[in-house]
Amino acid sequence: MEIKDTFTPEKGAENVILVDGDFADKVAFDLTVNFERIIGRRIPKADLARWADCLALDGGLREGQHDVSLVIIHDKQRQGLDNFTPGRYADELNGQAFRDHLGEFSIMTLPVEETLTDKAAFFRHLTETLVSSQETRRLMLVPDESYFDEVRQALRHADEDKHVTVFSMQPMAGGAFRQEILGYSLMCALGIESKEIPTD
Repeated sequence: MEIKDTFTPEKGAENVILVDGDFADKVAFDLTVNFERIIGRRIPKADLARWADCLALDGGLREGQHDVSLVIIHDKQRQGLDNFTPGRYADELNGQAFRDHLGEFSIMTLPVEETLTDKAAFFRHLTETLVSSQETRRLMLVPDESYFDEVRQALRHADEDKHVTVFSMQPMAGGAFRQEILGYSLMCALGIESKEIPTD
């Protein structure tokens, strides 16, 4: 993962991945615990760059020189993603970037101050902003499933030309967007291969 200091939040991005970091971290932990028991080996922390790649691919991005913004919101008291590497918000993720076969991924982490707004409202506000942005053409969302309905409402007026994909652990009541199962991309980032999983 090549880290570079090139990201500024003012840059418009054609491709945006918006993640509820606390929810993603919880799901990664649950998958780790369950699959360590199932496959009988230790599972390392999820590779954040690989996960971003998987989300982008599941969202329809293909190999090329694309600009992708990875925006992670989180509770203000959380210092980082415990089950991802790199994971610390302040010194490992925020304002950093990496480049690979899909293009350049710029990372921004946004703490949510609960006394000012709740995370569901903040995620919805960002979703509505990105949906209305002329620069953003592809949007990939990883919301907490507790406020999935609010995200669906925020996407009601999405432009038909926008490619919107929402990730969840199970199919949810749909809307004007594609859905993908979040667990697949996280399993890839955790290094869990399908051949390791018993089929019986």
